[in-house]
Amino acid sequence: MSLRAFFSVTLGALTVITLLAAASLVGLTTVLARTAGTLGDSLEGVRLAEELEVDLLSHARMSTTPTARDPSEGEEHDRSLQELEAEFPRQLAGLAATATTDAEKHLLEEVGVHIDTYLAAQRAPHLRSSTGDPRVEPSLDSALESLERLIQLNVNEAQAARDQAAQWDATANIAGLSLSALMLVSLVGVILWLRRFALRPVADISHAIRRFSSDRKNTRAPESGPTELREMARTFNEMANHLTHQQEQQLAFLAGVAHELRNPLSALKLSTAIADPGRAPLTPERMQRTLALVRRQVARLDRMVGDLLDATRIEAGRLELQPEVRDARELARAVVELYQSGDPGHVLRLSVPEEPVLVRADPSRLEQVLHNLVSNALKYSPSGSRVDVSVLSQGEEAILAVADQGIGIPVEERRQLFTPFQRAGNARQRAPGVGLGLSVARRIVEAHGGRIDVESEPGQGSTFRVHLALLSPTEARSPRTEAPPVPVH
Repeated sequence: MSLRAFFSVTLGALTVITLLAAASLVGLTTVLARTAGTLGDSLEGVRLAEELEVDLLSHARMSTTPTARDPSEGEEHDRSLQELEAEFPRQLAGLAATATTDAEKHLLEEVGVHIDTYLAAQRAPHLRSSTGDPRVEPSLDSALESLERLIQLNVNEAQAARDQAAQWDATANIAGLSLSALMLVSLVGVILWLRRFALRPVADISHAIRRFSSDRKNTRAPESGPTELREMARTFNEMANHLTHQQEQQLAFLAGVAHELRNPLSALKLSTAIADPGRAPLTPERMQRTLALVRRQVARLDRMVGDLLDATRIEAGRLELQPEVRDARELARAVVELYQSGDPGHVLRLSVPEEPVLVRADPSRLEQVLHNLVSNALKYSPSGSRVDVSVLSQGEEAILAVADQGIGIPVEERRQLFTPFQRAGNARQRAPGVGLGLSVARRIVEAHGGRIDVESEPGQGSTFRVHLALLSPTEARSPRTEAPPVPVH
């Protein structure tokens, strides 16, 4: 699992837990608010019902009290009865507002009917006995009984609401503890996972880097843990392998350079030993052979040093080109004529079109590329074989090709052919060299905006092609300022 996926899953799980906790809290507060409303309504219903009972009993007591002979006291008595009777509708309306069930509403209807019956009997004189007691006790008792049932119903509702609140409180406690435990377990799991699968690989990679930097070049980081850390370890291992391989290449290159320098130096040393005064006098023929040997070894040393300097300048970004418009046919002809005059062991042929093949290039650098390709073709071809150098225009490209009938290049070694200090196995056995010529040639061609490729079959020869942008005669004749030197990177 990758760190991104792990943190996404972890964040998603924590989000779900948080949403569950928030939903539980919202649900609990909603239930508690509803329960509190039910308790409030029940308590208000009980209060109003008891108040109505007290007012009914007070009204009944005042109704049975004999009327005072003093007119003012009688008026006060009647006014008190009227005030009590005026409170009955308000109290019934308050009870109706707190009624939430059909049973409560039904009981309120009964209470209203009994109170109306009671008041109607109180207002009818013919219903009173000689003692002054009303004969409406059944209606009053029925109203009081209905109010008692209403009170009991509200008490039961309050009790149920309290029990429900207690049940929800217990449920909320369980849910809160469960969510807290789940979050704690998740947090512990995240910490343990990070410690085992993330922090340990990070520590291993850091340890491997420290060991590698302390010249333990065989150290490699274990590719374990999340995807990102495995990729980091794989990248480090690839870098370590590349650096180790590069170091091996450098050592091999130094050994190769030392070996290649030793051979011409040994030849020069032997050649100069001929001039020792103690030796026999040199004949003109022997002197000519010795001078020819010296020239060849000096040319070989010059070529090696030139390749080394060019490779160094290219890597440092200090090799500059002086481009100008030139005919690729003339450049190829100059190179071929040079080798034709000095190598009688091969058949060197030049094939060029009749029309000019104009390119914008640094002539000395492009000749250097052709020199390298022709020299390699001659070195790796058997004596008496043919080497073809051709120039042609194809579409918008100018192509300079060098084909030989030499040893060829295996497919698996062709990919590393233009890498510095790399030489094919059969080439190392056939001719000396340090493996810089083709690398320098490729960089020079690419600096001209072109490319170089190769076709080869082992035992059947190779064909190297340089592709450059072709200029039309109009472009070549158009006035333009001299181009500044172009650095090669």
